Amino acid sequence: MNYTEFIQSVAARPKVPPGQAEPITRATLETLAERITGGQARELASQLPEELRGLVRRPTEDPERFGLAEFFERVQSRAGVDRQVATDGAQAVLDTLREAASAKEYGDLVDQLPQEFWQLTGPRAGRLETRRVGT
Repeated sequence: MNYTEFIQSVAARPKVPPGQAEPITRATLETLAERITGGQARELASQLPEELRGLVRRPTEDPERFGLAEFFERVQSRAGVDRQVATDGAQAVLDTLREAASAKEYGDLVDQLPQEFWQLTGPRAGRLETRRVGT
């Protein structure tokens, strides 16, 4: 997915003002990068369009520890939007990221986030194993 397609995908989601898709995308990715390890941030960057990669590069390996409320506050502040737009926008960015990144990289990302973030990311698909008939 290229940069334009990524931003258009975010803008096409319900409740995201089209003119806010780019600042919300940038704010969400930058905030997400603060919450994951440097190694995971580099892996995530490799899955993004070139124009967005710099937002998730981290100079340190250790993630910051903050919860979902702080995540939304940081997105809101960086994007210059109200809380509801920040919340809806972050959801749209993560939904787009799920489509743009490989399943492995997205799953590795989700694994680094606390369970409260699952309302944005959904649980990692690998954790939900299907039951085989007759076993």
